[in-house]
Amino acid sequence: MNNEMLYLKPDAYFEPLINHWYAWPYLIPPVTCARHIVNTHRRIMQSFVKNYKLHILASKESVLTGGEFLNCTEEQVDDIKALITELDERCGDLIELSDAVKYLDDLLYQHTSGESIEYLYAKVPDPLKGCVELFLDMEHRPSFRIIEPLMYRSPYYKCSLQSLSFGLLSRVGERPFVLSTPRLPDENHLQLDADFNAEIVDALFKARELPISAQHVDELFNGIEQKGGLSYRDLFTTEAPTIKHVPVTEGVRLNYTGHAGFLIETKDTSILVDPIIASRENNNDDTMIGFSELPQVIDFILLTHTHMDHANIETLLQLRYKTKKVVVPKNNGGTLPDPSLRLMLRQLNFDVIEVDDLEEIAIPNGRIVSLPFLGEHGDLNIRSKAAWYIEAYGKKCFFGADSSNPDRNLYEKLGSMFPDLDVLAIGMECVGAPYTWAYGALHTKKVPKAIKNSRRLDGSDCEQAIPMVEAFNAKQVCVYAIGLETCFKYFNGLEHEEDSRQVMESSKFLAACEERNVPAEMLFCKKAINLI
Repeated sequence: MNNEMLYLKPDAYFEPLINHWYAWPYLIPPVTCARHIVNTHRRIMQSFVKNYKLHILASKESVLTGGEFLNCTEEQVDDIKALITELDERCGDLIELSDAVKYLDDLLYQHTSGESIEYLYAKVPDPLKGCVELFLDMEHRPSFRIIEPLMYRSPYYKCSLQSLSFGLLSRVGERPFVLSTPRLPDENHLQLDADFNAEIVDALFKARELPISAQHVDELFNGIEQKGGLSYRDLFTTEAPTIKHVPVTEGVRLNYTGHAGFLIETKDTSILVDPIIASRENNNDDTMIGFSELPQVIDFILLTHTHMDHANIETLLQLRYKTKKVVVPKNNGGTLPDPSLRLMLRQLNFDVIEVDDLEEIAIPNGRIVSLPFLGEHGDLNIRSKAAWYIEAYGKKCFFGADSSNPDRNLYEKLGSMFPDLDVLAIGMECVGAPYTWAYGALHTKKVPKAIKNSRRLDGSDCEQAIPMVEAFNAKQVCVYAIGLETCFKYFNGLEHEEDSRQVMESSKFLAACEERNVPAEMLFCKKAINLI
């Protein structure tokens, strides 16, 4: 019997997969998953098979990272053909579900009289029958809402499409971009045929901080189909983490964890906001916050919105075993572009609290408040977004993520209710992609180019952010979430230069804060702020 005690290596990284593609929030709900499988995955793979030389050339251009080009080789054309065939065979009912959305959209589009639409229930296509409500808005325009809990209880929610992929930074050097290419088995990765709620998931990630025996490791992997050239034993080491969590004894400590993430701690409570925790290159890499530096228990994870760099399934699954509650903003109740984060995460065995604007959650010696979040969603009617106000031991912090400020009247009202912030953190991704980058697959009709270019996923710029600082009377300001950290390039794909608008607006904003005698800085990878 081998009783050697093993830890998951610090450079081990994890990718949750759905039908071989990186799992992000819109692949969890059945209807949005169906639309993306058909209108993104299958379409891009078919394009690669038809014109693989163009894809290969484009994938070598860093400025095109994030574009719709597969990062595959000529030798993998047959593999992609096989994936298309597998998709058509395994996901035939999801293809029908996607087609049903288009059919229903077209059906409602033709109803122009403004009169009752009850007669249309009989014409709802079979995959959606009994799972949608048809309605007319106040201008007599027809639409529908999805009864999401029913869809999760239907055959269209397929845990069988889920799988797990693991790699080591020491073998690949840099993680490849996750969104534009399906994950094919290769010599540098290990793929497991197990779903996201399998016993092995929490057991593996707990081994980042608490060792497990080699025998237990073997038992966990026993019976699970494995593909790829990386052995599961290669993921483990006998070396314990050298950088560990340091408890808070007084006051409030903020730790910037990278991108839009913050860890807020008191002696009573630990809170993570929008966590994305990257794997360390080695055990002594102190340039960033790693999993070993997090507290043993996370009381709350707060998510600002459903975009994958804020509601990151990869990180959430790795933190599930130690997380008590996840707090999410309330959604619109079944509209296609605004699926419920609460329902989504409950499928992944999280204990979820859903809150509306200005709702409060009590914490020891303080509170968490959900604040309205405007913009950054291409003017779509998406309600599941919130900024977070956290007050503890008399210290007040605001985490705005990608909130923009098209109407400064909102922040004047909020500032009068939550004045004198100790820390205000705001993103400055002021040149976002066209909104169709995230939501195009959900459309059933072609979106005109002028609309795409006008409606973008823009956050704040200096002109919008300064009124926030003034309204809240902030004592300290942090700029974050603009994509400068190379350790997160695998999901944001960005390489901002010094003359990029995001960097220039951030610099302009820092200077404007300095003029107002407000200390401000642009955060990078790791930063501790102690509020005593």
